[in-house]
Amino acid sequence: MVLDEPAGVVWAAQMNTVVFHPWASRAGNTDNPDQLRIDLDPQPGTGFPETVPVALELRSVLAEAGLTAFIKTSGNRGLHVFAPIEPTHEFLDVRHAVIAAARELERRMPDTVTTAWWKEERGGKMFVDYNQANRDRTMAGAYSPRPLPHAPVSCPLEWNELGAADPADFTLATVPGRLEERGDPWESMHDSPGRIDTLLEWWNRDLDAGLGELAFPPDYPKMPGEPPRVQPSRARKTQ
Repeated sequence: MVLDEPAGVVWAAQMNTVVFHPWASRAGNTDNPDQLRIDLDPQPGTGFPETVPVALELRSVLAEAGLTAFIKTSGNRGLHVFAPIEPTHEFLDVRHAVIAAARELERRMPDTVTTAWWKEERGGKMFVDYNQANRDRTMAGAYSPRPLPHAPVSCPLEWNELGAADPADFTLATVPGRLEERGDPWESMHDSPGRIDTLLEWWNRDLDAGLGELAFPPDYPKMPGEPPRVQPSRARKTQ
């Protein structure tokens, strides 16, 4: 479904749509994303304040790879980091680019960040959810409401707002006025898209160093080079 007029949004809401989940690619080229998306997911014992320094370091990582990062609240405890890219690579390549950025972030913040897919291995570290970059995986769109009691909105921010931001402040009641007063921080997002070539070089560098493919979601077919799709604790019990 392509929502290209207000009536389409009204129809979706009438069909009980609360959260809008747009793809990372466009209708004219569905196979090649034009957004690189990274979901920073706080684990139990952490929350939004712990996500902020991770997002700022991720911005630096992406900048070193030649990408301009944009930030928004998830509408809950986390943050979503997007970077516009030229639609020249298919989803698996973009996923590998995200993994390369996540691993670099993990190296820089080893006590804070993890790429571990299994929850039992994450502890209290911030999980960089690389699997949100897969084909058919989507994230809450900018300005989409979330199904929580105070009606929060996944709200784009300027980077200089991030340190003082409280995601609970961005709701269906407050965001329209914010837009009218401040405009949309993402308005110019796609004016100068970048390329993922440097991140793919990092991916290949890590492959040469022995870091291979990471786990896919359980509903995906077994993928080439993927590690065993079983919880580490269960794997130990079968040995």
